[in-house]
Amino acid sequence: MNGSIRRELLNAYIFHSLDDVREKVEEWMVDYNYHRPHQALNFKSPIDLLQEI
Repeated sequence: MNGSIRRELLNAYIFHSLDDVREKVEEWMVDYNYHRPHQALNFKSPIDLLQEI
């Protein structure tokens, strides 16, 4: 996760305020935790996996 957040968030944006950082981090976390496929889940997103149950 540390490499992903560095590549996809910290290196990708220029932040202008602390509120800007908080907003981008929240968006990234939602995408990472709910929508992105994970290798540990057989390359399914958590939402897809829950819908199969």
